[in-house]
Amino acid sequence: MSRSPSILEDAREIPVRHEAEVLVVGGGSAGVAAAVAAARAGADVLLVERHGYLGGLATGGLIILLLTLDDGRGRQIVAGLCEEVTRRLVARRAAFHPPRDEWGSDDAERIERDRRWGLVWGRPPHRVRYSVAYDPAFLKGVLDDLVRESVARLLFHAWGAAPILDGARIAAVVFESKAGRFAVRARQVIDATGDLDVGVGAGCAHASERVLPWMWFTVGGVDLARAGASAPGFRTIGPGKVLMPWGSIEKIGRIDATSPEDLTHAELECRRRVLAEFERLRDEVPGFENAHLCEVAPQLGITESRRLVGREVLRREEMDAIRADSVAATGHWTKYGATYDIPFGALQPREVPNLLVAGRCISVDHSVHHATKEIPACMATGEAAGLAAALCASRGVDPPDLPVAELRAGLEKAGAIVSAAGSPGG
Repeated sequence: MSRSPSILEDAREIPVRHEAEVLVVGGGSAGVAAAVAAARAGADVLLVERHGYLGGLATGGLIILLLTLDDGRGRQIVAGLCEEVTRRLVARRAAFHPPRDEWGSDDAERIERDRRWGLVWGRPPHRVRYSVAYDPAFLKGVLDDLVRESVARLLFHAWGAAPILDGARIAAVVFESKAGRFAVRARQVIDATGDLDVGVGAGCAHASERVLPWMWFTVGGVDLARAGASAPGFRTIGPGKVLMPWGSIEKIGRIDATSPEDLTHAELECRRRVLAEFERLRDEVPGFENAHLCEVAPQLGITESRRLVGREVLRREEMDAIRADSVAATGHWTKYGATYDIPFGALQPREVPNLLVAGRCISVDHSVHHATKEIPACMATGEAAGLAAALCASRGVDPPDLPVAELRAGLEKAGAIVSAAGSPGG
């Protein structure tokens, strides 16, 4: 008896559990920024996250470095909500970053200090940068506070499964949960899933990449004095604690980060290798003799999967170009002096007028993605998407009809930097 390659699901009614003016799907750094910005602008916002905490890879992936808020020349280029988060972490003694008067310095001692914190990357000659190391447990709390104070509604443990289209527009998004399938109606939708889940479900054009998986972990009880400056890993918040940015795993090979089979293989193999690496450190590396394993990241460090091909695609050739339609800007964590102005069109799909995209899956080429995938840039695009969605909801228009000058003015009023030309010192 032959088997059909598919199963026909019976039609069924899906209950609408929530309605919102702005629906944000995904509670990583971009999604939190989007939800907070939209709520602060007066919109009724629902933020839905599949895990039980906010932050995505910035918390669950132990990618606990903000790389970077400057342009590599000593000028701040990301501010707004990312700057606010940094200030809140510092106030709770949960973050380290070089003071402002050191940014751009070529002092060797300061650079070596920052290297030990994981804040120095790329090719020399190096300079001190405005990058931040932080405690992920405190970041979870800070993000909780931001969302709570903004009065955005929050829903954990629900996975955005599929958009429901009414013509070209998204009328609702279907979610899966332990309570069953349900829908959320919204006027404006922001895809902050990192993997463009909503956009792909709505038929938006996109590009895909295969990546090497990472799995970071932290080790405590390290004798840092005995380990010395050449010891593996980075200092992090807490005495005797080391962050191991471990990967990428060439022997595993590049994976499709949207494939359950590939992800399962990577999770199992990465965890096995992390434990073996920790045992090697404890057995062979001075200063690690009495170390203990603090935490293995519960989320794989996936840097790329699907990217939108939107109304505009920001390309490598546009590095350092100043744009009148930019709504966010970013430096490059491995390149000193490189900047990108991110146009509003890079957040907009061509096919769906009431959908915006924020975070690592915005419309850029593979090269630019290495800059825009970082947490500060994700927060900057999230903040821009959130305010844009709120303005659209209040005016009864969609993003293609929103004047970018009005959006830029609102972002600047909120403390964001919308262009490298407008960064402090620029």
